[in-house]
Amino acid sequence: EVQLVESGGGLVQPGGSLRLSCAASGFTFSSYAMSWVRQAPGKGLEWVSAINSGGGTTYYADSVKGRFTISRDNAKNTLYLQMNSLKPEDTAVYYCYKYPGAVVGGKCDYWGQGTQITVSS
Repeated sequence: EVQLVESGGGLVQPGGSLRLSCAASGFTFSSYAMSWVRQAPGKGLEWVSAINSGGGTTYYADSVKGRFTISRDNAKNTLYLQMNSLKPEDTAVYYCYKYPGAVVGGKCDYWGQGTQITVSS
């Protein structure tokens, strides 16, 4: 059974930092590309970042480039998103997504339940 469990969300002040984690199980984690997406209140899904299976190639949305860093630890079956210099517009539910192959691309076939991030004074 494929399972993705996000954690690390919470309430932070503007300019603060958070690190999200996604614990994966039920598949060979090191063989698949992964991504983070988010959904702000009343809006649709927004792609945030992605990483290939080996961790050597990464991609970022313009809105988070220079502030967020995606990484993975294949030995621990865990995906991470380090978020720095947080802004109120980063407030959203963040989801961990799995791609169908080793390279970023194609339709994500599994995702987690999400974790809430709120950036406010």
